[in-house]
Amino acid sequence: MLKDILQRLRLRAKDPLQIHGYQSYGTDEHLYLLGRALEDEGVDLDKTGVASVFKNAWHQFRSDELPHAKIKIRLPDDQVLYTKTDAEGYFKVDQKLKGLRTLTNEEGWLQVELAYDDENQKRLIKNNNRFSGQMLIPSEKAEYGVISDIDDTILKTGVTSLLKWRVILNTLFTGVQKRSPFKGASSFYTKLHQGKSGKAANPMFYVSNSPWNLYKYLEAFIKHNDFPKGAILLRDFRTPFDRTPKPEKPHKQHEIRNILKTYPNMQFVLIGDSGEHDADIYIEIAEEYPERIKAIYLRSVNHEKRVFRVRGLIESFELTPALLVKDSQTAEEHAREIGLIQ
Repeated sequence: MLKDILQRLRLRAKDPLQIHGYQSYGTDEHLYLLGRALEDEGVDLDKTGVASVFKNAWHQFRSDELPHAKIKIRLPDDQVLYTKTDAEGYFKVDQKLKGLRTLTNEEGWLQVELAYDDENQKRLIKNNNRFSGQMLIPSEKAEYGVISDIDDTILKTGVTSLLKWRVILNTLFTGVQKRSPFKGASSFYTKLHQGKSGKAANPMFYVSNSPWNLYKYLEAFIKHNDFPKGAILLRDFRTPFDRTPKPEKPHKQHEIRNILKTYPNMQFVLIGDSGEHDADIYIEIAEEYPERIKAIYLRSVNHEKRVFRVRGLIESFELTPALLVKDSQTAEEHAREIGLIQ
């Protein structure tokens, strides 16, 4: 009896469990879900004090994951699937299923319920062991898709600063509510989402080199600043001491190619910035899929040498419209001229 009580106390002393379901994408016949099983470290993105923001950032990066945990996925039609997390707590469901579109809402989102299914997981679990996962199936009304970077494209980040010190300071000491989007970006993205018809529900894909540890932070930023909801595709966090082989292709190229292959009959608009390698990646993608890219928009960052290099790249590129723009209004005017928006 005493042994059982002590065991319960030890379990309760640990942080409760949670599941992060990421916003992914799939098709009517392809279920593709991503997420991570973690301990709840008490991250509260609504808190705005410097100490709270730093604490949030610290706990997001020192997350305690649950390896090899069994996860149950329940679809809206009560169909149940199972999967297991890997050594870092991530899970992926990549399965052929038919009729998934009939389970989505009018924007194309499939809502699933995630839960721990381990009989030996005798731990306190948040939300009565019920968590949300979502997958986007583009609406049949969609006119095209939009693939966008996040850092210095919609979110002022400072990736071009010396040693990226602005990125570090912003991440560690600035809460979601105080992070600044670029002027007019939310309105422009909303118009792209609505398309030429104004009712298209064009699918949005946010592809970033930020680590999955910042998923909730970036999801909250997108929602707080009224950007259209979309799939959010980040990457694994690599430390300087990580010796695992790097992917053959950079994360963004890999993700964009996967999106284009998933929707072979859809055209896309690519949006990024001149700060890092978006221009090179987008031009390479457009050369590989010349009939699939409707336009490329690159936000000009405050870095003379990089802007000069990118301007040279796009001036010699003629396969698809490619613009280096200083503001969202310029991109919006061009998008209207070529029939992307009203």
